[in-house]
Amino acid sequence: MKALVLAGGKGTRLRPLTHTSAKQLVPVANKPVLYYGLESIAEAGITEVGVIVGDSAPEIRAAVGDGSAFGLDVTYLPQEAPLGLAHAVLIARDWLGDEDFVMFLGDNFVLGGITPLVEDFRAERPDARILLTRVPDPSAFGVVETDGRGRVLALEEKPRAPRTDLALVGIYLFTPAVHAAVRAIRPSARGELEITDAIQWLVDSGHDVRSTRITGYWKDTGNVADILEVNRSVLDRTAHRVEGFVDAGSELVGPVVLEPGARVIGSRVVGPAAIAAGAVVTRSQVGPYSSIARGVHIADSEIADSIVLEGARIDGVRRVEGSMIGREAVVTPAPAAPAAHRLVIGDHSTVEIRS
Repeated sequence: MKALVLAGGKGTRLRPLTHTSAKQLVPVANKPVLYYGLESIAEAGITEVGVIVGDSAPEIRAAVGDGSAFGLDVTYLPQEAPLGLAHAVLIARDWLGDEDFVMFLGDNFVLGGITPLVEDFRAERPDARILLTRVPDPSAFGVVETDGRGRVLALEEKPRAPRTDLALVGIYLFTPAVHAAVRAIRPSARGELEITDAIQWLVDSGHDVRSTRITGYWKDTGNVADILEVNRSVLDRTAHRVEGFVDAGSELVGPVVLEPGARVIGSRVVGPAAIAAGAVVTRSQVGPYSSIARGVHIADSEIADSIVLEGARIDGVRRVEGSMIGREAVVTPAPAAPAAHRLVIGDHSTVEIRS
């Protein structure tokens, strides 16, 4: 069995962060989202992985390499444009051969991994198995109708009037039967080869398509709110580990991960929190659910429930919360004299200001 991991796409909902970084490499608990998916694939006993890449291919290649760090053998499969999930299967045809495979969207996060799902699929081997979860706004997802036994009856991509609240999770298991399906369908109104159309073709052709409802934690980390939520979920499960330097004037409360080379000086860190190697926290308070990346400097400031990316600097800011601070960003107080805000803001940003 192989795995096909989708790591292309533009990440438009995460701009401006994804103007300079692949969305799959945005970190939660100081580790890229993509790494969690690769680790879950390896834990399921799958070693051959094809990674679909687009414009961000050099960055994905640099982060993942040949896959050996994860116990995987990785092959990169270029996709000239994000033309749909079924298109990714189409261009991976030669690499996949006649193997069963799991297709995993690289920006999805499933707590607890996929091992039980893969084991069930291997044992029962339907033509396809899809993962479903109940969502409050199904119109933003692929929506699925099933019978009482979980067999799939109908699918529709982002319907205006959803018939159920069961949405597709970005993990699919297929036999080679899917290859005929992706060849048979045509692009949708938005110009993509939809995986929902391919699965519907399987259903209409009499193939055995089953579903599993996820009862645990799953998130599509497509926006900042969801990434912060996943960050909290992961940090909730971290164990206290201090390998960096903490001076006598500092206090660590609750589970805190302090990596080698990190320094906490005259500060208070309340866990769960993670501070990466090379980060320095001075005369500050780091509150719960904060992930501080490599090389970050925080001085005379307070931060909580936030993700701070590599090399950023926060200096003299009273409280930051529910935020993502990009790489090499600088956050400092504005000059006190003019009654005005001075801003440098990237494309598609959202800024909230209290007057």
